[in-house]
Amino acid sequence: MKYADTIKEMHQFVDDNVVPGVTYGIIDQSAIMSDYFGNQELVPQKLSLKPQEFYDLASLTKVIGTTNLILKLLADNQLSLDDSISQYLPEWQSPQVTIRHLLTHTSDIVGYIPNRNNLPKDQLIPALLSLKSGPDLGKVVHYQDYNFIFLGWIASQILGKPVQQLISEDVLKPLEMTNATFHPKHIEDVVPTAELPNGGLLRGTVHDPKTRILGSDCGAAGLFSPLQDLLHFSRWLLGQISYPDFLPSEWLDQLFVDQTPSHLKNRSFGWILRSYQNHPYILHTGYTGTLVVIDRISQQALVFLTNRVHPDASNKQFLPYRSNLIRTFIREANQ
Repeated sequence: MKYADTIKEMHQFVDDNVVPGVTYGIIDQSAIMSDYFGNQELVPQKLSLKPQEFYDLASLTKVIGTTNLILKLLADNQLSLDDSISQYLPEWQSPQVTIRHLLTHTSDIVGYIPNRNNLPKDQLIPALLSLKSGPDLGKVVHYQDYNFIFLGWIASQILGKPVQQLISEDVLKPLEMTNATFHPKHIEDVVPTAELPNGGLLRGTVHDPKTRILGSDCGAAGLFSPLQDLLHFSRWLLGQISYPDFLPSEWLDQLFVDQTPSHLKNRSFGWILRSYQNHPYILHTGYTGTLVVIDRISQQALVFLTNRVHPDASNKQFLPYRSNLIRTFIREANQ
């Protein structure tokens, strides 16, 4: 089996109690292999994982939803990469920050918001807009949710609807991601995340506290999806499915090219950019334990879904295991 080491490592996550369970899909050119194993829930009781359960995608929302929403605005000439974000968010006081800076996480947003995760929405929004850009603008990648929260607000200013509604109508629907949603209807089909102080579980409610506060006005997290929609999305990025009326192929190509202002070679639009044997591949992770890796040259992709924050987000084992998994998959993809 081509992906024997990758699959073995994914099982190791569960065997070593790093995550409760794993759902995965591997695209190998025209073939797709998938499986699930382990548990969906550990407390208050152990419940086995089921097929096609929904996962809180966390920051995968950025690259599935908001990035493509912004690229569509760029392709339709409703937005420019060099536009100052102050043009759309006049309360923002660092006009040197552009759309490109936000898309590549090179905006270097600095400042501290006391009690940020407990503020009401009408206080959190002005607090975020009161932050400023620091001395590393355009020079260093500082991964920050703020970039994609601002991008969502900019899309809303242009199109007149909350960003999550825009993603649902203008991205998920045309890409035929028919199950992905910000509002899961059947909570029993959603893998839980954190254990709440009262003993309950977050299930079908987004894990990220900023997103819970901002609700439909947050483009940084909030999306839930089963495996099948993410495999479909990955096939689109690989070029195996085409939606030219949604996004022209030349814009899709730009996802595999360095887009940082200082040519840092580590970020495209939204995605982490890496290379193997002199060709690029892209990936993105989610705090809850989700991962997508896309290697368009070799026509391989990995979708790896876990709820690593269940029942406790302080899971230091997970990151080195994930790094090893990415390396192993890319090596096997290019053998």
